[in-house]
Amino acid sequence: MGFSREIRPGVFSVGVIDWDRRLFDELIPLPDGTSYNAYIIEGSEKTALIDTADPQMTEVLMKNLEGIGLERLDYVVTNHAEQDHSGSLPTVLERFPEAQVVCTPRCQKLLEEHLRIPAEKFETVEDRKTLSLGDKTFEFIYTPWVHWPETMSTYLREEKILFSCDFFGSHYATSDLFADKRIIYEPVKRYYAEIMMPFRAIIRKNLKLVEALDLEMIAPSHGPFHDDPSFIIEAYRDWSSEEVKNEVVIPYVSMHGSTKLMVDHLMDGLIARGIGVKRFDISGSDVGKMAMALVDAATLVLGTCTVLAGPHPNAAQVAFLANALRPKTKFASIIGSYGWGGKTVKVIQDMMPHLKVEMIEPVLAKGLPGEEDFLALDRLADEILKKHRELGIA
Repeated sequence: MGFSREIRPGVFSVGVIDWDRRLFDELIPLPDGTSYNAYIIEGSEKTALIDTADPQMTEVLMKNLEGIGLERLDYVVTNHAEQDHSGSLPTVLERFPEAQVVCTPRCQKLLEEHLRIPAEKFETVEDRKTLSLGDKTFEFIYTPWVHWPETMSTYLREEKILFSCDFFGSHYATSDLFADKRIIYEPVKRYYAEIMMPFRAIIRKNLKLVEALDLEMIAPSHGPFHDDPSFIIEAYRDWSSEEVKNEVVIPYVSMHGSTKLMVDHLMDGLIARGIGVKRFDISGSDVGKMAMALVDAATLVLGTCTVLAGPHPNAAQVAFLANALRPKTKFASIIGSYGWGGKTVKVIQDMMPHLKVEMIEPVLAKGLPGEEDFLALDRLADEILKKHRELGIA
């Protein structure tokens, strides 16, 4: 679905709403669909397009450009080279051969490699360089690693709008131009958790750049626009901080019920000690929900049964994702059962080298857990409470 709408005088939204897409990068669930936002800025002398769309939506984007009667295009500002934002660029340049692609030098290299855009089509910009459209002025701000190394944001000075690409975005299909704070918090947190969380430290640096701007609107490349920039900036400041909550995330998988019994017992013990628990049966859970839970939690406890002397493959996947997402979690442990032996703990620990946590002694039961195993789980709950108290969160 697509249509063009004027946000401000001479500033048009020409992007595409993808209501039906349910998987991104063949990995990330999209329960609410997504959008590929693109913007036309008409100055008194020049016209620019900011970002394009996923290649599957090129035809819709081109209809949107026709819908505003666009006859000439001087610039295509490409904030980010990933194909969901740049995939329609070859078609746009074919339709508007006079247009130059404005991007960072690193972005140029990626676009040449991924889309075979010829070098003569580019006009690269350095950090804080400006570009005049006549009565409208762009300022280009390098915001790397949100979430690729070449990413920049484009600030429209006169309208005080930041076109932030993936930064502050959300996979959320809606006909509303502007974000409803009551609805959008979960989609933007999911987006942060799944895509931005690994780059938490550099996000804090990029936030300072954004906070220094005189802003009235943030217009990302996915999801609705933020006409109250302080809302999304404050959320990102919280999520990217080192502050954690008195919560334990327990993803688990249980083939014959033994690990589930252990999870039940530990969960009850944690709740009795005043600790919040977010529990996920890995076999049927939305990994996005699990990622969101990891944004704030102080502790991760992975529950797994044993398969061929190692962790269940679903538990291994969770360990892999946790290692990739690098949440600010401070502590971790492993619980589960085994039949005759194995190296479950070592395998899982070796899969999480980037998770900078203090490991708490695991609890593994041979077969059906017994009294000693449940006592060990009680000790684990006590130790988690102690660690949380040392952080001042319990």
